Amino acid sequence: MLVGLTYDLREEYIAQGFSEEETAEFDRPDTIEAIEKNLNILGYQTERIGNIKNLAILLVNGKRWDIVFNICEGMYGISREAQVPALLDAYNIPYVFSNALVLSLTLHKGLTKQIIRDSNINTPDFNIIYNQKDIKKIDLDFPLFAKPVAEGTGKGINEKSVIKNKKELEQICISLLEKYKQPVLIETYLPGREFTVGIVGTGDEAKVVGIIEIILKNNAEKNVYSYLNKEECETLVDYVYVEGDIAEQCKELALKSYKSLGCEDAARIDIRCDKNSIPNFIEINPLAGLHPEHSDLPILCKINGIEYNTLIKMIMDSAIKKIKNK
Repeated sequence: MLVGLTYDLREEYIAQGFSEEETAEFDRPDTIEAIEKNLNILGYQTERIGNIKNLAILLVNGKRWDIVFNICEGMYGISREAQVPALLDAYNIPYVFSNALVLSLTLHKGLTKQIIRDSNINTPDFNIIYNQKDIKKIDLDFPLFAKPVAEGTGKGINEKSVIKNKKELEQICISLLEKYKQPVLIETYLPGREFTVGIVGTGDEAKVVGIIEIILKNNAEKNVYSYLNKEECETLVDYVYVEGDIAEQCKELALKSYKSLGCEDAARIDIRCDKNSIPNFIEINPLAGLHPEHSDLPILCKINGIEYNTLIKMIMDSAIKKIKNK
């Protein structure tokens, strides 16, 4: 079986003049090498495609693959993560991970939380700021938490994201609106423990493959799993295996969230506890990073005794079965 690999290589965009932060969600060469190597070990023939522009050229020229292992994040637009799946759908080429609808929806944290809330899943109260006039309409109690509505890898999040009063609320909202050119999500700040949960599979066969607690070291930015903390996680963050009642609560919430949003093959769900130690849905990443040592999904799998090759096999097995069932 020929597997095409679609991805956004960080160094290529930096060479074009984009900044480190703008390219934070894109992949390093060793991520692509690790994925390809392990697919080859599993018996798959692979071919590197690269980003969506390369994909479009190859498709027009008649190139085809049995399946595409897609980890493209995209550069522009609220549906940027959905662009490759949508293009592959147009050519009736199957792919790994969630479809275009799911990837468009989950990139918008506010719309995602609306579905989560309607599914009776715990998530902090929230408002969406579309412009400066909306700031005055916020009716939530302080402290609050602010972040861009459609970014990942902690972009737009730092110690100032925890808001204590109206003045700070206005300052951070205006700053985020101007910098990221997109709405701002404002939600009730949850002071409790933070976890991330990995899930592999599709539909009724989806299962939790690991859960870890994210503990910030003394030298990290305080109170938030920020862009800086994620970029320098090796020195700023401890990842700790979790078990017991809190782990079961997080697993139940994560699995229900995954299925409610229609995710496929794999994803990672971020959870934080409120003041009463009750887990709440924060956000979901259906295109979770796959660097063997740096990304949360492989990290939590390894802590739970699942090696990288096994993770890739589980993802591919889910994708192949999904295709056969269509």
